[in-house]
Amino acid sequence: MEALALRLSQLDSHVGGAIRVVMFYDTLMRRRVDLPALARASAGLAACVAGIRLHGTGRTVRVSPDGREAPASPSPASTTAPITLDDEEIGTVWLERPGEPSALDQLLLDRLAIAAAAVVEKYGPASTTMADPALVELAISSDSDEAARARALRLLGFAADLTPRVIAVRSQLPLDRIGGLVCTGRPVKAAPLADVGVILATTVDPARFPAGVRAGIGSAGSPDRSWREARTALRFTTERQPVVHYDGLGALALLAQIPQGATRDNADVAAIGRIAANPEELETLDAYCATGSLRRAADLLHLHHSSVARRLEQTGRTLGIELTEPTGLVRARLALTAWRLLDD
Repeated sequence: MEALALRLSQLDSHVGGAIRVVMFYDTLMRRRVDLPALARASAGLAACVAGIRLHGTGRTVRVSPDGREAPASPSPASTTAPITLDDEEIGTVWLERPGEPSALDQLLLDRLAIAAAAVVEKYGPASTTMADPALVELAISSDSDEAARARALRLLGFAADLTPRVIAVRSQLPLDRIGGLVCTGRPVKAAPLADVGVILATTVDPARFPAGVRAGIGSAGSPDRSWREARTALRFTTERQPVVHYDGLGALALLAQIPQGATRDNADVAAIGRIAANPEELETLDAYCATGSLRRAADLLHLHHSSVARRLEQTGRTLGIELTEPTGLVRARLALTAWRLLDD
């Protein structure tokens, strides 16, 4: 308030106009407008193009005085001001006025910046969009402190009481499309991170993942823990089971913690590696392990059960496991799962 009072005192004959600018933005903020509405109102008040840009998401809003989206080729900014939240610059507002700036332009932008920061803090950016990978990484990294994580989540559009769960994805489809499908009508953000896609979603419908998508779903809670869980769950996905929820792995998740050297040295896992050279044999073993039944495996493979029995007899000899025994089936399932986790 002291800074505003000082600015008003320096305006002399423009004090009346300055007070109207302040009241104008106070009214807008009471009406809980969004960023496009702020830009439209500001462009109309300034009678020139007004713009808002958020650094974290790259989102830009430019509006002409008539309330329409401004032309694609922007004019140089005549006046700018930073958008600051918690002492951090999160964006910029500007005017594109032809000729010399008006005496009230800087004050208008100061108030617009305050209003934009309030909108971001309370409501966040748009609910479904691609996000800045650096901001997503800050939200899910185990190296982030809680204050930095909370700020990143807020800038991504998640309210303080709305902690997202993390999904690790491998797919050729656009991440924002996948996020919009599995989390409809709720805040969701997506970004590529190294060779894995990351989706932060407040709700997840596993049945809505498109075909061809591999996805590991972390549990709700701290985003850094959810991210570790999501990556682990992604390692357990297969063509037959492309979506895996970490909570559904139970004790199987412990397999991901075994050093790969110890896994390779295991006799059962090494035997799986030998039969993997024969895709038909591996597919038969996979179907049998998934169903636990000769007849159901035969139905899955569209074969006669006697053909499946002959294949499994040969596979059992290679593995040194009696597959028709309950303990043999357990060994085969564990060995097949552990083999898939190698080098993943």
